[in-house]
Amino acid sequence: MTFRTQLAAGQVIAVVRAPAIPDAAALCAALAEGGIHWIELTCTTPKVTDHLARAASVDTGCRLGLGTVLTAEQARAGIEAGARFLVTPGCRPQVAEAARALGVPVVLGALTPTEVAQAVELGADAVKIFPARAFGPGYFKDLRGPYPEVPLVASGGVDVSNAPDFLAQGALAVCAGSEVVPAAAVAAGDWAELTRRARAFTTALGVRSA
Repeated sequence: MTFRTQLAAGQVIAVVRAPAIPDAAALCAALAEGGIHWIELTCTTPKVTDHLARAASVDTGCRLGLGTVLTAEQARAGIEAGARFLVTPGCRPQVAEAARALGVPVVLGALTPTEVAQAVELGADAVKIFPARAFGPGYFKDLRGPYPEVPLVASGGVDVSNAPDFLAQGALAVCAGSEVVPAAAVAAGDWAELTRRARAFTTALGVRSA
C-alpha cells in the first residue's frame, strides 16, 4: 500500500511531546493496544533519537515517525534511528530533500492555500494543516476545493469533540496530542492511562484497533 493509503487506514497519529519518555517501546505498545498505530515522537523531546531507536528495536505493530523536524541533519538522524516518516511544523525544503534522498515519506506543515501549494511542490506525501482548531473543520472542506487530491492532516487542538468533523470535512487523518498522550502521563510511564485515552479516542472515531 502507498503511504497515503496506509495513513488513511490508520486515521490517527499520536503526537508525543514530553520532557521524558521512560520506555518508548512500552509507550508504543500502550498506544497500539488502544488502537493507535501511528506514533510521532518529536524533536522537542531530549534524546529523541535514542527513544526512536528503543521503540524501533521492539515489534509493537506501530509505524514510527519523527516530528517537529526543522533541519536535514535532524531528518537524517531520525531516519537512521528508525523513523519511517517525518513531520515538519512548516514548509522545510531541506527536510523534504533529505526525506526524498533516503526514500522516507514526509508530511510538511502548512496553513494557507499558498503554503499547501508549496508543500506539494516540495514533494510532500501529505500536508499537515496547523493549527487546525484555529480555522475549524470547515477549512478542510474549503481547501478540498482547489486541492481535491492533496492528502491533508489536521493537527493542533484536535480532540474527541472535533476529530470526527475534521475527517468528515476532508482530512485524511488527525493528530492526537495532549488529550491522548499528556506529557505528565508519558513521563510517569502510566501506560494503562495512555491505553485508556487512546481507546476512547479511537472508539469515538470508529477506528478498528487491529
